[in-house]
Amino acid sequence: MPIPANQERTTSPARGGRTRPGTLALLLGLPVLLFALITWQVVADGPLVGLDERVSRGLVDPDRASELLADLGNVQVAVPVLAVALGYVAVRTRRTDRWWLPVAAAALLMALVPALVVPLKELTDRPGTPAVPPGTGYYPSGHTATAAVAYGCATLLLLPLLRTPLARRALVAVCAVLVLGVGYGLVRRGYHWPLDVVASWCLCAVLLSSLWLFLRRTRPPQQPR
Repeated sequence: MPIPANQERTTSPARGGRTRPGTLALLLGLPVLLFALITWQVVADGPLVGLDERVSRGLVDPDRASELLADLGNVQVAVPVLAVALGYVAVRTRRTDRWWLPVAAAALLMALVPALVVPLKELTDRPGTPAVPPGTGYYPSGHTATAAVAYGCATLLLLPLLRTPLARRALVAVCAVLVLGVGYGLVRRGYHWPLDVVASWCLCAVLLSSLWLFLRRTRPPQQPR
């Protein structure tokens, strides 16, 4: 018996199918485990912390370039970039069903960053590097999380609107360069220990993977051109 066209569209892979358990474990489980391991080491002052401090001493060399890279993780820079991307996506998709869902989900994810990072900073109470004034609350890196979520959300929402694989690969590459550049700048400038940055990457990997899974299930079969 042939499947009706409307039923076939609702089950089309374009709307997002089931995700394999192995993929879920890789996208969500591995970053969670790494984040838990790093956090435990920071709280317990474990051997990873000693290694982290030695690596930091070899990498810290404040200069103007590292300062500029670190600034890309400022709220005043990253959030407006995301806002522009969300506005563009909203205009492009406004005639599709539930067009507002991806935009709202990305905005909510951005709002979750301080709600998650600030309590973790208070709980871990990690001191800063010798390159910054004495103080605590450096773990995990808020600038890293802001950059990863802002640029990552913008990329995930813009990807379906790009026509060619080359354009999509270029967008992903730009996002990766920005996020990695912010992390490098923070460590090079001495604003954060390397593990502060890596832990934020793990946390944001979970957040962005969750958004990606959500978008797969809510995206309409075809995006407007």
